[in-house]
Amino acid sequence: MKELLFGTAGKPISTKGDTIQGIKRVRSLGLDCMELEFVHSINIAKEKSPEINKTIKENNIILTCHAPFYINLNSADKKKFHASINYIVNSAKITSLCGGWSVCFHAGYYQKDSKEKTYEKIKEGVKKILEEVKIFDRKIWIRPEISGKISQFGDLKELIKLSQELEQVMPCVDFSHLYARTNGNYNTKNEFKLILEEIEKGLGKEALNNMHIHISGIEYGEKGEKNHLILKESGLNYKDLIRVLKEFKINGVVICESPNIEEDAMLMQEIYRKS
Repeated sequence: MKELLFGTAGKPISTKGDTIQGIKRVRSLGLDCMELEFVHSINIAKEKSPEINKTIKENNIILTCHAPFYINLNSADKKKFHASINYIVNSAKITSLCGGWSVCFHAGYYQKDSKEKTYEKIKEGVKKILEEVKIFDRKIWIRPEISGKISQFGDLKELIKLSQELEQVMPCVDFSHLYARTNGNYNTKNEFKLILEEIEKGLGKEALNNMHIHISGIEYGEKGEKNHLILKESGLNYKDLIRVLKEFKINGVVICESPNIEEDAMLMQEIYRKS
């Protein structure tokens, strides 16, 4: 990708209609990408995918996906472990059919395990996911996301390591989650630069040219993320973050997860273009 695009997590709130209408609404708002939100279920039928694929091409929209929340690749329950794999594989399959570019997911929880043991179990799960995904798509990115709670697997170092060790894997960099899980750190211009420098050092320039980013306002407590907020109601230093993304010439997508998704997506796009 040769530019940084801004869009919404799910169809814009102002959409009147289904996913197809959501894509068209994204374009009419002057935004350039949209994330399919499979939060509670994979809610797009295979039969609908050709029309979605056609619509994103006609409207020049980049499509991403967020797999369902019911995922724990560190579950000791074999049924839950394999169900988690299936959720991600099936999300990738529908996204691929729709012409999508990247699939993100919350990988799992540490529970009572060490970070090292959790990492190995989740790596095993992602390897199984890749074995199935590569059968139908060798280009779609599989992206474990930086998580917002300290109980969840997914700090920056873990995701960089996982991406180093497995092909077709890159992090979904949720700056809001990183801010929340560290109780308000990673929120200065210099710290934003350090994050991007660490990604480039670990994964090369390719990672900065293919970023899947989440940004929203966020409320946090002692244990990390509580809920998403409108950017202007949050302590997240989003203006400097956007300026740093431009300074580093980041390419990829910025998906807004604020409660007012299209308004904050357009706000970030405006800051980016004026920087």
